[in-house]
Amino acid sequence: CRLAKSKGIECIVDGAHAFAQFPFTQKDLECDYYGTSLHKWLSAPIGTGMLYVKKEKIKDIWSLMASNKDQEDNIRKFEEIGTHSAALHNAIADAITFCDGIGLERKAARLRFIHHRWIDRMKQYPNVRFLQNIDDERNWCGLVLFSIDGMDGGKIGDYLLSKHRIITTPITYAEISGVRITPNVYTTLSEIDYFADILETIAKGQVKEVMASAK
Repeated sequence: CRLAKSKGIECIVDGAHAFAQFPFTQKDLECDYYGTSLHKWLSAPIGTGMLYVKKEKIKDIWSLMASNKDQEDNIRKFEEIGTHSAALHNAIADAITFCDGIGLERKAARLRFIHHRWIDRMKQYPNVRFLQNIDDERNWCGLVLFSIDGMDGGKIGDYLLSKHRIITTPITYAEISGVRITPNVYTTLSEIDYFADILETIAKGQVKEVMASAK
């Protein structure tokens, strides 16, 4: 954001996976706009979100639905989204209370602790690669992306779901290919240990269904 500002460019941050995962403040980002999904790490209902717009920018942004003229520079003009269930946004308060009861520092520590249960076991396999600097906890918290040499990330995800009911997110971009693992605070140690057990069999080459197709 600082680089963008130095070039006169407004900065929009897609914070869908950052909010309520680990501690930070809006001031840390220095962005003009910030949007996030509240169902991810805050665990509010699906369909809820949050928008930050820098005060002086509000008047220049049109609301999705027509708003009153006197709301021109009022952030609440963006809250009008048409007919919807009030239960969704009312439940946000309970989600915030739950999150605050844990505390973001403790939550982040718990997420890293859960991840270490499987990461530390998989480090022994030279064919398993982590797509973050896993030895520096400043580079990761609730999300960890890994790949296994010679194996297809999509097939790994399909196998884990169909055979073991483990939900993961295969990621395939131009320069990134792997499987994203995102446990939450309610993930039990027995669950993450079971995942590690299965992943070890994959890393050992014992699951033929996940092998990458020859090019």
